Amino acid sequence: MGFSLSSKLLLLFMSTIFLVFVASAHDFSIVGYSPKDLTSIDRLIELFESWVSKHGKVYESIEEKWNRFEIFKDNLKHIDETNKKITSYWLGLNEFADLTHEEFKGKYLGLKTDLDKPRRRESSKDFRYRDVKDIPESVDWRQKGAVTHVKNQGGCGSCWAFSTVAAVEGINQIVTGNLTSLSEQELIDCDKLYNNGCNGGLMDYAFAFIVSNGGIHMEEDYPYLMDEGTCEEKKEAVEVVTISGYEDVPENDENSLLKALAHQPLSVAIEASGRDFQFYSGGIFNGHCGAELDHGVTVVGYGSTKNLDYIIVKNSWGPKWGEKGYIRMKRNTGKPEGKCGINKMASYPTKKK
Repeated sequence: MGFSLSSKLLLLFMSTIFLVFVASAHDFSIVGYSPKDLTSIDRLIELFESWVSKHGKVYESIEEKWNRFEIFKDNLKHIDETNKKITSYWLGLNEFADLTHEEFKGKYLGLKTDLDKPRRRESSKDFRYRDVKDIPESVDWRQKGAVTHVKNQGGCGSCWAFSTVAAVEGINQIVTGNLTSLSEQELIDCDKLYNNGCNGGLMDYAFAFIVSNGGIHMEEDYPYLMDEGTCEEKKEAVEVVTISGYEDVPENDENSLLKALAHQPLSVAIEASGRDFQFYSGGIFNGHCGAELDHGVTVVGYGSTKNLDYIIVKNSWGPKWGEKGYIRMKRNTGKPEGKCGINKMASYPTKKK
């Protein structure tokens, strides 16, 4: 639907517009707008229409489009004000720019840490990387061929399944040499003992399910629906990928997390409900967040640049978010739990050679 604003709507827009913004130092081709876009109602409408077209947005009525424009405008104000103050990372106009922050959190998170069965083992004696002495200065499992393409969970709260699958894809490639995209949908449909499909789950329980299920299908055999479906029983003629078990990384111990990460990708939990996380576009994230874990992701490497240490995180919000679907999160924060609680609940699958 085109805007075709009446003079009355135009007056409403003009009465609520923020008029003048100071240019920031960021590359505005990356963040999706320029300072000139923020100085007039006409430029803002043009920017919104361009954004709507780019992301294929469709609204049912002019009223809904008006409401989404108001949200877009408020989000843009937050993005611009943040970019003026922050230098280590920046925010941009991504596909979530017409969602309120509450709407975003309701749709795109999905980790459940309050499930019935205790997750952590009584001891961490099974942590196989405890005695590792030396690790590389940097690791990137993408460059080692152990990471598949960035996927998109959509509006299903299935982050836990994507985190699980990415870690299994990693260890399977490391052990077998074959990088195979695996099925999140199978976990969503079939792993029902403790996990809850699109209503959230936990990675350790998903690892346990894969072991007891005798493996997990490839994505092409059990494709993603962005919704819950009916569990399809495993067919003997269809190839599956197996793991032998899983282990937990000692809690709140970044050194142990790096030891494990030097050997394979890991499933981790973070607090991703901060507003800056919604619009992260690039750089080393050091924004406000706590450690109330609400999102499952996969760490696939670590490194340093310009005296800033970071961990490379693969997300499940599609390749248009962040750095082509990834975020670099600051490490060595001085807090045991790490940035956004990333050191609190890490685990990994194991696979025999």
